[in-house]
Amino acid sequence: MGAMNIQFDIKDFQEKLSSCIRPWQRSFQFWVRVSDIYTGYKVFQLRVGFEKDVQKQEALWERQHEFAAEKIYNMCSDLGGFFLKVAQIIGKPDLAPAAWVRRLVTLCDQAPATPYNIVRVVLEKELGRNVDELFERFDVDPLGSASIAQVHRARLKGDKKDIVVKVQHPGVQELMMTDIHNLQAFALYLQKMDIKFDLYSLTKEIEKQIGCEFNFLREADAMDRIRRFLYENNKKSPVIVPRVLRDIVTRRVLMMEYIDGTPIVKLGDEMAKRGISPDGKVAAVAKQNILKSLSLAYGQMILRSGFFHADPHPGNILICRGAEVALLDYGQVKDLPENLRLGYANLVLAIADGDATRAKESFKELGLNTLSNCEDEQKERLKLAQGMFDTKLPPGVKTLQPFSEESSVKKIAVEAFPEELFSVLRTLQLLRGLSVGLGISHSCAEQWRPIAEEALYDAGRLTAKDMKRSRGHKTRRKPGK
Repeated sequence: MGAMNIQFDIKDFQEKLSSCIRPWQRSFQFWVRVSDIYTGYKVFQLRVGFEKDVQKQEALWERQHEFAAEKIYNMCSDLGGFFLKVAQIIGKPDLAPAAWVRRLVTLCDQAPATPYNIVRVVLEKELGRNVDELFERFDVDPLGSASIAQVHRARLKGDKKDIVVKVQHPGVQELMMTDIHNLQAFALYLQKMDIKFDLYSLTKEIEKQIGCEFNFLREADAMDRIRRFLYENNKKSPVIVPRVLRDIVTRRVLMMEYIDGTPIVKLGDEMAKRGISPDGKVAAVAKQNILKSLSLAYGQMILRSGFFHADPHPGNILICRGAEVALLDYGQVKDLPENLRLGYANLVLAIADGDATRAKESFKELGLNTLSNCEDEQKERLKLAQGMFDTKLPPGVKTLQPFSEESSVKKIAVEAFPEELFSVLRTLQLLRGLSVGLGISHSCAEQWRPIAEEALYDAGRLTAKDMKRSRGHKTRRKPGK
């Protein structure tokens, strides 16, 4: 008996020691890899400066991006967890170099799955019931696995419809917080040395948002609230929101209705299977309708409600029959304070109208503190607003390089960026990535203009005369129509 106790104590000690060492190991790996990528670019910048031929410069940059993309991919893939989210943020076709996008886009759904025997233990511990008693069928292989949880298709006993069961990976929260704190330290270094943008505030908001993702009770409430808002404020909701099974929700287990659809990243393949040319007119109309529906839902959530789904990356979007859009995963939501909701509504009008004076007022109202390094400050500030908070790329531009020497961020330094506004910025950047990925030039600001007007009108900040004047005395439309 004594020998068994000693054996158990040694195993327990080894597990505790391992859990203490893992964060240090991850931190070491992160700093070694990110330093290698960063110094590689700094050395390359010095080398490429000696090349005077522009075409040769571009070819050299492309090779450098491909070289760095492989290193970033390996870092995100090996570390997993939070770094899969980092890959989603930076691997967008409108923002990152094309070589990065090509390499990182494959990482979206590559989080390692938790083995079924552990999933079963989590389910039975959380639900207080035996899995075989509760489910008529439970698919052992997950539908997908993300950084925080994985989802399984199942059917409850006595039911006729399938459901989705979302189960949190055990022990993932502590490691994610370690990763975020490392990223915050790197952000502080970058904004001091290279990028005149308040990156640290953005990483603080990421920390706050991801911290909330570990509570599925909160996610269930958010899904219910957004579903109710969209379904009650439209004859037909612009997006499908899954229905939650409210009586079977815990902090680590969430059940909801199963929605059949095609992931938006596989839309082209699905069209080709059905004999529809992905580049033809039918496909173009379908893509336009998909983007407009999704964008309309976001315009209403952000500007009219202030409470919105803050993670529209491609893995969370399904295309259902009739080109209907389903929006999944409500772990990241944001409840925007009233002053920021209305300040952003004002900025939407400034962007839609190309009004530089209004953009300046909106920046001040939102607490976006800027420092000018150029002559035409008003014009550059408007360009900065369009680059950050609209989805339409300038004419002839396929990829934004926000930190290039010619970018507005270099000319108008963003010294303070309110943490609360980061979710809006990230959402717009993800929507722009979808727009570029679908091959559609779409301006959220132009589509949201009437919704922004309605929000400001309801708050007493716009009169009916103001609205008529700004529309060239056209008849007032209903928001979003």
